Amino acid sequence: MALQDGFSVFLLKFALLLFVLHPTNAGGLKVGYYQKTCPAAESIVRKTTARFISQAPTLAAPLLRMHFHDCFVRGCDGSVLLNSTTYNLAEKDAIPNLSLRGFQVIDAAKYILEKICPGVVSCTDILALVARDAVSMINGPYWEVPTGRRDGRVSIASETLTNLPPFFANVTQLKAMFSAKGLSVKDLVVLSGGHTIGISHCLGFTSRLYNFTGKGDTDPSMDPNYIVLLKKKCKPGDLNSIVEMDPGSFKTFDESYYTIVAKRRGLFESDAALLNDEETKAYVKLQATSHGSTFFRDFGASMINMGNIGVLTGKNGEIRKQCAFVNY
Repeated sequence: MALQDGFSVFLLKFALLLFVLHPTNAGGLKVGYYQKTCPAAESIVRKTTARFISQAPTLAAPLLRMHFHDCFVRGCDGSVLLNSTTYNLAEKDAIPNLSLRGFQVIDAAKYILEKICPGVVSCTDILALVARDAVSMINGPYWEVPTGRRDGRVSIASETLTNLPPFFANVTQLKAMFSAKGLSVKDLVVLSGGHTIGISHCLGFTSRLYNFTGKGDTDPSMDPNYIVLLKKKCKPGDLNSIVEMDPGSFKTFDESYYTIVAKRRGLFESDAALLNDEETKAYVKLQATSHGSTFFRDFGASMINMGNIGVLTGKNGEIRKQCAFVNY
């Protein structure tokens, strides 16, 4: 009996250890974390975000992407916000992040918060709140954001290349990269729905139009009629022209992304890849045929899951005074 009790205690400790080490462990985060220390925090962030989005609604997409890119590299620690230094190239200046925009929104909110509640609200929490608010302001879902993250002090450009899913990833690679962050296959296909807003340069998909296998061919998984349309916008060698990721509604957050993917009109290889797995394909078909019956609810849940990746809490990390610089 004693042996059995000892084994049970061992299993309990082992389970607790796994919980602590899990990449999405969010110990210390809670909704309304700043309610006592800075009651106006979320209101300030929302008003600041609204000021920018009302003038430039297209900022919502890069702000959402910024949060995603932050969480997938070193966890949600605001490392994507840090500037490069003389001796270090930061994530912000890595090739996958050169098209990010909207840093001024984070900085504006931080400036006000430091005046009212100095040293209290982290930059990474501001980013998580801004991403939520920006999406909701373009007719997207609203979800409660658990807060209490602290800011990291390290940002290394090269880490983006091994942690951010590339636009040419196949479904096996995508599933592995999401799993490594503690996210499920459902999280993968739900968060891919963020491509309902935003634009892409031709560089992101031109190989699908002109040289898919190196033989001057097109990608057979893409609707050939859509290829004809895209070729009119992206001529051979044109890497800089811009194309809407969700034609017709790229400024509005809705479920139409799944409709275009189901029609084999997803812009990136990573979009098309969702039809090559039974679970992701089933979700695409469900949302495409049910007018996104569960998409908004699912998106909020998956964003919370993503926002839990590798967070720093307690005495780990710091609360930056300026989001682009570590404290000294």
